[in-house]
Order: sequence, then structure tokens, then C-alpha cells
Amino acid sequence: LLILPAHLSRKRKLKSGKIVDFTNRINKYTETKLYNFVNGKFCRFVERCVKWRYITVASGIAVLIICIGFFAGGYIKIIFLGSVEADKIVANLTMPQGTPLSQTKRIIERIENAADKMIKEFDAKSGMDISLAKHIATAIGSQKSGGGGPKGSTSSSGSNLASINIELMDGENRPISSNVMKNRWRELVGEVAGVSSLSFVSEMIHAGDDIDVQLSHHNFDKLLEIAEKLKSSLRNYTGVSDIADSFEQGKVELKVSLKDSAKPLGLTTVDLAKQIRYGFYGLEVQRVQRGREDVRVMIRYPKNQRINIADIENTRIRLTDGTEIPFGTVADFEYGRSYAKIQRTNRKRVVNVTADIDEKNVNAKELNNDLFGKILPDFKRQYPGLLYETAGANEAQAESMSSLIVNFPLSLLAIYALLAVQFKSYVQPLIIMSAIPFGIVGAVIGHLLLGYDLSLLSMFGIVALCGVVVNDSLIMIDLINKERKANIPLPQIIRDCAIRRFRPIMLTTLTTFFGLVPMLLERSMQARFLIPMAVSLAFGVMFATCITLLLVPSLYMILEDVAEFFRNRNNKAQA
Repeated sequence: LLILPAHLSRKRKLKSGKIVDFTNRINKYTETKLYNFVNGKFCRFVERCVKWRYITVASGIAVLIICIGFFAGGYIKIIFLGSVEADKIVANLTMPQGTPLSQTKRIIERIENAADKMIKEFDAKSGMDISLAKHIATAIGSQKSGGGGPKGSTSSSGSNLASINIELMDGENRPISSNVMKNRWRELVGEVAGVSSLSFVSEMIHAGDDIDVQLSHHNFDKLLEIAEKLKSSLRNYTGVSDIADSFEQGKVELKVSLKDSAKPLGLTTVDLAKQIRYGFYGLEVQRVQRGREDVRVMIRYPKNQRINIADIENTRIRLTDGTEIPFGTVADFEYGRSYAKIQRTNRKRVVNVTADIDEKNVNAKELNNDLFGKILPDFKRQYPGLLYETAGANEAQAESMSSLIVNFPLSLLAIYALLAVQFKSYVQPLIIMSAIPFGIVGAVIGHLLLGYDLSLLSMFGIVALCGVVVNDSLIMIDLINKERKANIPLPQIIRDCAIRRFRPIMLTTLTTFFGLVPMLLERSMQARFLIPMAVSLAFGVMFATCITLLLVPSLYMILEDVAEFFRNRNNKAQA
């Protein structure tokens, strides 16, 4: 009705026989109101802005400074990837190596009972006829972790591993957030003694742990002590959960060592280990084919001689000459634990301390600044030789932001070069590109209004915004340059060009904004992680349009003032 009225004409015949064109009436009403606004209030406002152009530019700079102040004051936070809730909650349990399956089962039953209680609570609060949880799947002896992060998912098995997966109702129909349910589940479970780690995940996109500090020290015992102190420090922060470290003890084992008296006999540690292994585990001497399977024939001690640990002391060790001597005369053994894994970075033994945070209570960036600014330097003074660095989501964020820092100026340089060639000027492209920082201000205001933190996808939207917001300034400056060929005062030209370009600029902006509105209102899990990018584009374009219609004409007049100043100066010098 507003854009193509000639193609949408609708005539109606009234009871009196009179034919009325309702569409034409709407068009005339809209055209009249728009004409009166543009040539009335808007025209006078542009004239004032151009007349008081220095105040106009100063006001724009003030808005830019206020936007920077929002960052400095912490009202808008920068995160790596925004939390996108999934339609499931997963609890991963890791017990110490060697834990029997029965003990793992007892712990996971406690967690499962807490899950049932949590679901009943929220079912009562929702007031719905059906349960919020579709089903619960418990796996004992296996675990899948990693989620939708950049490194993908990994699966592992063992008697010390277990997991519980709660499949929830679709997010569009579920009145309660999965993150709220996850936090309540964690509260009901409470502290569980004797576990290596217990984590709860309800996010579809998991870029890594919010807190991930990599520690290194030449003394491994001190390194473990530092890791425990760091975990204790993290427990003092509200909103920090799932605190763990990457060190994991292995199974209980017997550590056999060779006595000095055995070396003259020609016995080595390898020979000792092989004989013990062959006696208790067995030595494969033959394979018999039975159908599609192989049957291994093993030689080892009788079962009654390899049941107890004490049977090792009764083992006979054979020397190179065939002589057999008791185990205790050539070797000793003691109980101990092995390492489940040894983690090294740059040939240094490291331990990672990780934790997840609740963004509503604490910001990951602020907490990391506290860790690396206060706590870890204090640890380094207590333990000389300590080295530490960030890892996880913060490391990925640093890598992504470093690429943006490099590529963003290159894109601005490319835009400037194209405009400079087109306008044959070094200054006018800067006026056109002045809308870019104010487009960023609009993107920030949009995040503030809708309650989003700036994420990596928001930055991508801001980069795309830079190529869009220059379009309105471009058509404005181009028309002013063409009209200057006539002998008309520049303030009048700028006023008339702003009036003539009001409709195309606003139509371009509004079509872009309303084209992004469906994404802003989208609630499906598949599209919600793109909302920050849409917020940057939609609100950035809207705010930059206001700047284009007011600030760009003022900047053009200031440029003319500068040019007039230098012309007068040259004329005086020549005179």
C-alpha cells in the first residue's frame, strides 16, 4: 500500500452506488503525512543541525563516548559464544580409576533420584498436563562428552564412568529454561564425596570451559598442591561450579623393583616383568581356529596359585642359566598408583584447572581478570618457578579476536579505497565512513535493550554492518556533489538533499530491519545462536540511519568550513 500503490488499487461500490477507491485514499493520506513531516519538522531540524554543526558533531562524539563507558562500567560484557540452551541436560560422572562398577552404580543412582525429584518439582510449577522431561537414559560404564564444541564429542568407557541424559520438551513449548533445571538438579545432588569430577551440561553449543587455567611447575607434587589451592580459591566465587582438574590417578598397582643383588646374576627388570606377567596373565603359545573365531591357548600358573597378591612372593624367578630362585631374593614390591594420563605442553608437565560459571552471577571475563591479576601472581610469589596461561574458551576467544583485529582494519581500508577512487577525494570517504562507529553504537544499544552480551557472532554482525551502513551516506554525499554544480548556496543544497534522500534511506533501513525481525523473535534452538548477529545488523542499521540524515550533512559543512579557511589563508598569503 505504501511502496507500490499503483499496482494495489482496490475500488469498492457502496450501497448508494458510489464507487470509492479505498487504496487511493490510504495512499493520499500517507503521502500527505509523510510530505508534511519531511518538509516541516524534519526540514527545520536538519537546518538547525547544519547551523549548529559543531554542536551536532560534538553530541555524536558524546554518544560514542557514553557507549564506550558502558563497556568500561561492565554494563555490557564480551563473551566468546553466547549460551544456547539445548533440549536436554547431561550429567557426566567420573570416579577414580579402578572404582568397581557397583560403587559407580550407587553414586549414579543418587544422582538419578535427584533428577526425578527435580523433574517433579518443575512439572508442578509448569502447570502443564504433560511432563517437561520426555525420558531419562542412564549409562553406567561409558560416557560421552564434548557436546557441540569446536573439538567435537568424544566417548570413553570404564567401570569408573557413568552419565545421565534427560531429554526435555522442545524449547518452544517448555516454559522453564533447561539452564534453570540444570542448576536445581546440581543443588539437589549436592557435594558427592569420592568423585573425580561431576559436571552438568545443558548448552547446545559448548566452546570449552569458561575457566581453564593451565599450570606448570618443575616439581609435580607442588604442582598438584597449587592446583588444589586454585580450586579452593574458585569455590569462594558465587556462580562457579563443576570445579575440577585434569590430573587423574590411575589404578592401584604393585610396583616391582629389582634388588641390587640380582644384577650380578644377569637378571634385568624386563626379564622380571615378563616372568611375572607370563605367570599370572599368561603367555600365548597357539591359536586354534574355530569357525570365525580364534581360540587362544595360554600357559600360566594354576588358578589357585594366582588368586592372591601374596602368591607373587611364592613365584620362582628363572635365571639365564635355568636356575630358579624365590622372588623375594631378587625383587621387592609395594602398593602404589599409576598415572591415568600424563599431560605435557612444550615438554613441560601441566595440570589444567577448569570450572563452569553462571553468567547471571559472574562474568567469565571478569573472573579471569581476577585470577590472572591477583590470585595467580600471588601463587607465583609463593611457588617460584610456577608458570600459568589461559586455555579453553578464553584461548579460543583470543585466537578468534586476534583474527578479527587483523581483518577488520583491512576491510575498512578496502572500503575507503573504493570510495576514494569513486569520489576522487581523500576526505569525503571519511565522511561516508563516519556512520560506521555510530552503527557499532547502535549494535551495542540493541544488545543492551534486548539483554544480550556481545559475543563472537555479534562481532561478525558488526563487521558485516560496516559494509551496509555506508550505503545511506554514499547516496547522500553523491547527491550533494551533483547538486553543487548549480549556483545554489551549500546549506540549501544540503537541506534539499536530506529531504530528497529521506524516503529512499528510510525505506532501505526499514526493509533491512523488518527483514531481520523474524530472526530476532525466533525461539527455536537451531536459530537462537544467530540472534546476536541479527541484533548487530538490525539496530546498527537503524541507528546509523539517524546519524546519516543528521551528522553527515553537518560533517560536510564542517569540511567546507575547513576548505574555506585554507582558501582564505592562501588568498591572504598571495596578497
